[in-house]
Amino acid sequence: MDQSAEIASPHPPHILVTFVPLLQLYEPLDTDAYKALINDVVSYVEANPVPWDGIKPDRDWIFDNSKSYSLFEINRLVYEQAAIHKNAKYWCCKSMANVHYANDLEKYNPDLKYIYLYRDGRDVALSFKKAIVGEKHIYNLASQWTKDQAACIKLAESMGEDRFFSLNYETLIQQPEAVIRKLCRFLDISYAENMLDFYHSNESKATAAAGEMWQNLEKPIISNNTGKFHKELTKQEIEIFELVSQDVLRKLNYPLVTSLANLNLVSGAAIEKYGIENELLKKGILKNARQSDLDKRALQLQILKDIRENALPI
Repeated sequence: MDQSAEIASPHPPHILVTFVPLLQLYEPLDTDAYKALINDVVSYVEANPVPWDGIKPDRDWIFDNSKSYSLFEINRLVYEQAAIHKNAKYWCCKSMANVHYANDLEKYNPDLKYIYLYRDGRDVALSFKKAIVGEKHIYNLASQWTKDQAACIKLAESMGEDRFFSLNYETLIQQPEAVIRKLCRFLDISYAENMLDFYHSNESKATAAAGEMWQNLEKPIISNNTGKFHKELTKQEIEIFELVSQDVLRKLNYPLVTSLANLNLVSGAAIEKYGIENELLKKGILKNARQSDLDKRALQLQILKDIRENALPI
């Protein structure tokens, strides 16, 4: 997306999913509290593991251009500054969790367009098992993936095709030019050949350098990067995932490969056990992560710690 001169689409700092749970710390959201929120959000953006190339969100400009005191207004104006910096006519936020805030996004950003990029959840789970972020046990991964996809499907059903574009990952990597041309028509932007050469861009190089989980962004599209879960997940892991996510998998036309017979795999006792294992796996990932990956995330974590510690009692 960021290859287009018409769209500013920097690496997402995940403003909404990070700060919505913290909003109670800024209540009542009067002028001073709103300025504090702006400052904290901008500080968090500035500390993003993947820097925003040349973009310096202006705290005073955000306050002066706010139509109301709202985190969603701050989010809009941060991205508008990115578009202004690039002289682009659109901005795009790539945070996956935004779908859960669609009602508020619609309120503060009328006529938004949504791009729903979806992939076989079993391959998604395999990828996240190795990542520094996210859930780690297959049950928790399946639950999160199902929740996210269900929200996207619900939003799609409430909108017309002029505002919602479903983008299948498996089709994208096999027919990239055709799919991207279709996406460009949806966005009313020009197709550019360098969109397929994204891996040469400064954005891709900066993202790949920011963490092991993004290293493939420095490579051309891997057209056969599908179905890896068949070999790399155990049969039991696949069955757990399918027991949790079967309805959404079917809805997205991904065939099931297990019998779904072992219901004890998703019993109450099993789920409780998975929760404990999930936390241990998260700690293990952090313990074995590259120090450079941890260092790039440390500043954002410190900002959030300071926000919580400095908050006045509610």
